[in-house]
Amino acid sequence: MATVEQLLAVLDQFPDASAEALAERLQTDRSTVKRLLTSAGERVCAMRQDAGTRYARTRELPGLGAQLPVHRVDDTGRVHRHGTLHLLADGGHWLERTEGASERFAEFLPVAMDMSPQGYLGERFTTLHPDLHLPTRVTTWTDDEYLIALGRRGEDCVGALILGDESLRRFLATPLQEVGVDAFPALAVASRTHPSSALVGGEHPKFTAYVEGRHVIVKFAPDDAGEVSSRWRDLLVTEHLALATLRDAGRDAARSRWMDVQGYRFLEVERFDRVGPRGRRELLSLDALTSEDLDARSIWTQSAQRLLEAGSISREDATRMRWLDTFGQLIGNTDRHFGNLSFFPEGTRRFRLAPVYDMLPMVFAPVGTVVPEREFEPLPPTADTLDVWHDAARHALTYWARLAREPALSPTLRERCARCGDTLQALVREVPA
Repeated sequence: MATVEQLLAVLDQFPDASAEALAERLQTDRSTVKRLLTSAGERVCAMRQDAGTRYARTRELPGLGAQLPVHRVDDTGRVHRHGTLHLLADGGHWLERTEGASERFAEFLPVAMDMSPQGYLGERFTTLHPDLHLPTRVTTWTDDEYLIALGRRGEDCVGALILGDESLRRFLATPLQEVGVDAFPALAVASRTHPSSALVGGEHPKFTAYVEGRHVIVKFAPDDAGEVSSRWRDLLVTEHLALATLRDAGRDAARSRWMDVQGYRFLEVERFDRVGPRGRRELLSLDALTSEDLDARSIWTQSAQRLLEAGSISREDATRMRWLDTFGQLIGNTDRHFGNLSFFPEGTRRFRLAPVYDMLPMVFAPVGTVVPEREFEPLPPTADTLDVWHDAARHALTYWARLAREPALSPTLRERCARCGDTLQALVREVPA
């Protein structure tokens, strides 16, 4: 008679097998297979879809087991059960949703990519949570180590989802602390050694805060005599003005403000994945959205066409993506990676473009301890951008002019911005409208 161990051995060789296939491999009947599956318990995951149920062997993580409850916080702050994340032995995952269709992922859960510790704050995660016994450098973590972090200390991640009951308990037990701008210098100092539990990406020094009824991400640069610090202070202002220029152009962009406080320059950017004191909104970056579609991972413009063809975004959002890609190139934003564009989920495999963020002329950014003099080289339109190029260029020219006369910027950068505007203007004259 077939045993549970034999069932598990078959699933090791033939993952995602149907009950009929299991019965054939075990040379037994379906009633016996059903009994064995029940006896296997959480060692086997039943993946139910319209085409039928498939079975896969699971794996376990220390302190978490073979499955993680997934919770969703709505825009009022109420918690709902979103589903259960089953950890599969082949390294994949089965997300059994209570809201919408369940889904199998061959590798890491895409939404968890955005939620995971990364960047400036992520580098300090293990300092904040030594009890998890995770490797010091998050860039060396395995997918399972990221899941341990999210399942046990993921109460304040990007978006609206919370993985694991331990993280949910921490969310429910953590009081909301409102601070004023006068607290920013102390929070900047604390972020270097004892950051908050917030998990937001990006390499620039930052912290999160709840200020005047708004959840914000605050980037900062100290006021010292160094050239590198001076340039980063300038770039914080250029980011604020880029977002303002985008809103003036009718584009949905994150709201921001900058200020100088006690020897620091701060850029405060309002979070759009947070609503009111405790509410949240689901969010998925282009990086996560295309994680299992390598053909879509090129540039924003080409990804827009791929997502449109797949029915994942509207034609209007595809056009907006191409416009933003063009505008970014024409203002010297050399950092238009896939983590710098995000979407609001609107059903299974359907998404709406979120407000723009992290848009600035990174062509001016320091590299380590050096401020290189890179050339600004705006590109003419291509067949993919011809319909949006001139409008994007018009607003890029407005932006360069705005920077050239901004008194908060250093004279050196104002002069360079004026030259960049001249360079772009010369190119515009050469391109027929």
